[in-house]
Amino acid sequence: MARAWKYGDNVDTDVIIPARYLLTGDPAVLAQHCLENLDPRFVPEHRPGDVIVAGRNFGCGSSREHAPLAIKGAGVACVIAASFARIFFRNAINIGLPVYESPEAAAGIQTGDEVELDEAAGRIRNLTRGESYPFRPLPPFIQEIVRAGGLMARLRAELAAQEAAPAPAAAAADPRQAAADPRPASAADPRQAAGGDGR
Repeated sequence: MARAWKYGDNVDTDVIIPARYLLTGDPAVLAQHCLENLDPRFVPEHRPGDVIVAGRNFGCGSSREHAPLAIKGAGVACVIAASFARIFFRNAINIGLPVYESPEAAAGIQTGDEVELDEAAGRIRNLTRGESYPFRPLPPFIQEIVRAGGLMARLRAELAAQEAAPAPAAAAADPRQAAADPRPASAADPRQAAGGDGR
């Protein structure tokens, strides 16, 4: 189970992580200031595995990756929103932060609700209120990126697997071909070697 932290529409990247902290890209450092201007209780009171729930256009504003890094660094399991700003959505996937669109969940879940996400069934269960909401599952290839920890982590894993794989064995020559006619091609036909038809 995960505890929900509920916010409204148009939560922008400057609210998620204030610009004064952008001199670092360390997720652990950014996490110490995640959402501090919007909700001063979040950093001291949230638990690893909690989820953020929000309204429309979550992550609007700048294109910096610091915002999803701060959320992931805080140990947030996922972000559920009615909709996401396009660049934030891409950045979240690239760094391995799960993000799910569900207008129904965004409307029904409140701060403090205990929720479960069933990705196979495409449902979010609100255990506090006894409700269930549909959500749009991520495509399989995006799920693979998120499970790997992000796009670069997945690429590194693929390269490591390729380097560790044994080299393919060279194709063995067919002994039947080698023994078919050991003579040079020019000597195979005495008529050709003599420049005539051999008569």
